[in-house]
Order: sequence, then structure tokens, then C-alpha cells
Amino acid sequence: MALLGVKDISKTFEGTRVLDGVSFSLEQGGILCLLGPSGCGKTTLLRIIAGLETPDSGEIVFDGRDMSGVEPFRRSFGMMFQEFALFPHKDVYGNVAFGLRMQKLSRWEVRERTGEMLGLVGLRGYGHRNVGELSGGERQRVALARTLAARPRLLLLDEPLGALDRALREHLMVELKEILKTISVTCVLVTHDQAEAYAMADMIAVMAEGRIEQLDRPERLYRHPRNPAVARFLGLQNLIEGTASPGGDVMTEFGVLQVENMPPRGTGPAVLLLQPDSARLESPGPSSGGPALRVTGIVRDVLYRGKHYTLDMETPAGVRLMFDLPDDTPVLSPGREVSLVIDPRGVSVLGSGA
Repeated sequence: MALLGVKDISKTFEGTRVLDGVSFSLEQGGILCLLGPSGCGKTTLLRIIAGLETPDSGEIVFDGRDMSGVEPFRRSFGMMFQEFALFPHKDVYGNVAFGLRMQKLSRWEVRERTGEMLGLVGLRGYGHRNVGELSGGERQRVALARTLAARPRLLLLDEPLGALDRALREHLMVELKEILKTISVTCVLVTHDQAEAYAMADMIAVMAEGRIEQLDRPERLYRHPRNPAVARFLGLQNLIEGTASPGGDVMTEFGVLQVENMPPRGTGPAVLLLQPDSARLESPGPSSGGPALRVTGIVRDVLYRGKHYTLDMETPAGVRLMFDLPDDTPVLSPGREVSLVIDPRGVSVLGSGA
């Protein structure tokens, strides 16, 4: 049985449906990310799990117990917000120890647990520092140590890295996942950042307009988004319209494409996703191998990304596509015609959706 069960949760604010029948489950020690744009309902859902908001319908079940009517402080959940909410008049030790003292633990227990948590987040020896003198990353670690000190059975994180710059976020997201896995805490994480979700989560729930559009493992979500709306939110813009045939082929502006692992479907309109890392420049001379999808178009721009180039091209039908090519790719100038060969493994057929 799952440790956390969210069952058909709905919520309306001032006539606007914020959550619409949201359901998922989470096993002990798992990390689930609620991923979506601002206003999709992910923070409201987190607050309902914490007991800070009451749903209009549905239930939260934790360890087999219905949480309806259970006050937030009795749920044994820990919640960490983007702002960290540290006490400015207390030093690092005082911030981490605050919740333990509220639990009326002995002075020895407070000292031992606080020291243990500061060591876990890499802040051993920082106890007497003023929190106002810490960097953003150090304050984030103090907030995490304070939250974990109370031994929460469920950890709820609302944009925990959102206040940090990109370089620091990329460093800390790896450390944060290592910490959570070290102590095997079950966690629900809210973010709008795809890279953060991919790096930290065991499962990702993509939300839009109060509903879960897709719940999947990070690698499957990226390679097989359920519909165009999910693909676009994940930054996957290479969408080509086509027509599926009874035999499973798809007719596109570039010819007929045989898609690997084609899902069962009838004939009619289809949308193909071409992964940005699925292309290579077509070599001069006769082609080798079996049938392949060749995409031709005009180079609009080439952006150097360090380890690769991002090629921005436009097809004869006016569709803009972007592909990541190796950094040793010959120079491609804007305005030049280019021909790419697409790896069939980087092509998938999406379901219906906006």
C-alpha cells in the first residue's frame, strides 16, 4: 500500500476551479515532483496535503489514515517554502533547534539532533553564525536542516530552489536529492523548472489547469510526452503534423515515416515529436541503411551552447524546428539550406491534446 494517497481532490476559489479531480499515490522513500506553470494548482495541492487548505471534495490518505480534520501540526509533515522563512534574530543553531525545543526534547537531544542535521547538509561548524550573513545556498541548507530535524514522515517542498541563481540551483539540486535519499524521506516537490524536476524526482506529475496531464518517470516523460501540450511545456517544440495510415506509417511533409513502437491507433491526423538530440547532418554521397526521415529546411540561426550547437531551422511548410548538434559540426550559416537525418528512436507519435 502506498504511503501517501491523493484521491480525486478538487478545489474552487471564487468560482474558479483550481484543482479538478487530482489523484496520485506515492511509495515510502519516493520523490514526486508536481511540475507545471504558475497558476496550474500545484502549490494549492501541496497546501491541501499539508492541511493548510481544505479541498471541496476528495481525500488525502497517509499511511492508511484519512487526513480529513487532522490539524497540520498533527500530521507529522515537514514543509519548506521558497522564502525559507528563517528567524533573523536567531543564529543557525537556534533556527535548526527551534522545532526540537518546541517538542520539549532534552537539551542533550536538541544538541545531538541539531549537530546531526547541520552535518547532513554540510554546515557543521556554522551553528553560531548569523543567518543574515549566509549566502542564499547556505540559508537554503539551514531551512532544510530545520525542516528535517523534526523527522517528518512526509516532506513537502514548495519551489525550494526558486530564490537561487541558476548555477547554484544546479549544484544544490543534486545535493538535495542525495540528502533526501540518504535519510529515505518521502517527498512531494513543487517546481516550474523542468531541469530541477528531472534531476530530483523519481516520478513527475505534469499539471495544467488543475489537472495532472501525465504522471511518469523522468526519462519516459521526456522521451514520450502524452500530448502536444505536455511536450511544449517540457520545451520540446519539434512537432510535425502528419496522417497515420492503417499499417502504422505516418505521412509527413518530408515523406512516409515508420515510427518505432507505434501506439495502437486508427487512421487520421497525427502529431510527431522529433527529439532535439535525434538529428545529424546528412553526409554527402549516397545514403546508407534503411528508410530514414530526412528533414530539409533553411537555417535561421545557430546558437553555440558550449558542448553543442542549437540549430534553428524552418521547413518548406513554415514549421520552425530546433536540434542540438555536436560542437564539432561544420559551421552552418543563416540562410543556407540544410538536410538532417533523424534517428527513428528520437521520433514518437503523440496523443491528442492542445
